[in-house]
Amino acid sequence: MSQPPRPRGAAGRPGGAAPDPAEIRRMFGAIARCYDRANTVLSAGIHHRWRRALVRWSGAAPGTRVLDCATGTGDLALAFRRVVGPAGRVAAVDFCPEMLARAAAKARRQGLDIQFALGDVLALPYGARCFDMASIAFGIRNVSDRVRGLAEMNRVVRPGGAVLVLEFGQVALPVLRPLFDGFARRLLPRVGGWVTGNRAAYEYLERSRAGMPCGADFVELMRQTGRLERPEFRALTGGIAYLYRGRVAYP
Repeated sequence: MSQPPRPRGAAGRPGGAAPDPAEIRRMFGAIARCYDRANTVLSAGIHHRWRRALVRWSGAAPGTRVLDCATGTGDLALAFRRVVGPAGRVAAVDFCPEMLARAAAKARRQGLDIQFALGDVLALPYGARCFDMASIAFGIRNVSDRVRGLAEMNRVVRPGGAVLVLEFGQVALPVLRPLFDGFARRLLPRVGGWVTGNRAAYEYLERSRAGMPCGADFVELMRQTGRLERPEFRALTGGIAYLYRGRVAYP
């Protein structure tokens, strides 16, 4: 698999810079009402396929206990809930109350039992080793200390369980990279602003995508936790998004 270029600048440093958490919380609160519609418009619905790919790769099955971190409006938690069945457990945490309220309402409408909680990936409100896997989709780039966030996800998962990440990256194919980057830089903030009324939020989200370590560079962040074994990745849709998986080490 070809490796995309390592991003430059502070935002591209492994574990590197992110805006103030309070600023990010306000930003997501402001776009929560239109967030699902914007995701569908901007990705042409492909983001749902990416989430289903993560669930399949996770190995989740009936009875699995899952924690979804930075759950947003809950799409990944809902996808896991459908797989783990009545014997399983799905908990979901987010630090933005407006996003969490929409996730809980969505779960109620679909008749799916998910335990939602307000909380931060850097300080999860759960005990050690109480889940079989922990996931995060399109949220790790907003965490101020990514290595610490991954280590905290590791803490709540039993040995042998999995930490799973779905995140944007950089397109791997050189011929397509400038085309996609130009589209993302010029059009995505404009369309996101049109759908939500908050162009500044989508300008930030595009900058965070462009500066996100991906592929082998993100796997190195997983290794830096010192607690995740055999980290690996898969590129999705030519490298627009990436899946990552690491196994929690036995003591």
